[in-house]
Amino acid sequence: MTDDKDVLRDVWFGRIPTCFTLYQDEITEREAEPYYLLLPRVSYLTLVTDKVKKHFQKVMRQEDISEIWFEYEGTPLKWHYPIGLLFDLLASSSALPWNITVHFKSFPEKDLLHCPSKDVIEAHFMSCVKEADALKHKSQVINEMQKKDHKQLWMGLQNDRFDQFWAINRKLMEYPAEENGFRYIPFRIYQTTTERPFIQKLFRPVSTDGQLHTLGDLLKEVCPSAVAPEGNRPGLTC
Repeated sequence: MTDDKDVLRDVWFGRIPTCFTLYQDEITEREAEPYYLLLPRVSYLTLVTDKVKKHFQKVMRQEDISEIWFEYEGTPLKWHYPIGLLFDLLASSSALPWNITVHFKSFPEKDLLHCPSKDVIEAHFMSCVKEADALKHKSQVINEMQKKDHKQLWMGLQNDRFDQFWAINRKLMEYPAEENGFRYIPFRIYQTTTERPFIQKLFRPVSTDGQLHTLGDLLKEVCPSAVAPEGNRPGLTC
């Protein structure tokens, strides 16, 4: 996988044209113009929207500003979901640009986690990385890294630096040739049609008879409905 650099770059530089609009009930001192931005699919909303926040705060009084949050067609957007995942789950069939509404009041406590700083995003991201490496390498790779490696991985994501990120991430994507793959494949299948937000189970990359598993094998085992006849498939994203 680490040799497929063109594919990795295409995934990394995937962008979603987005229009941010201030919620109509927010109090402003003058009209708030929409703000347009190309959002990176692999990042997080609260990590890449500082310019959006500053843009709308210019037309608001300080006392009317509290924690920023976003919604799409009435659905609060979870900041701890990658941007591409949010779009695929909620808006993939809609026309572009993606229209996101910005709020500074009435934080939806039951629907969203608070995100007071970028340190919270970093902690969440690194927790996901460590969980994945526990499945792939029994945490050996991540534990052998130095603190500066962890920081470089995070800063690469935060600053949208492909080479900086992959200089470290490639170590997490490698395995000894004699092992024929990772211990388990870290994955989540997100769903839109049930109350269960995602499916996550142990799944080995190689079958007991030595055959390499495919994505189709994984879906048949953990989410059979995903390979139902065309037209009968539920909304989901891997």
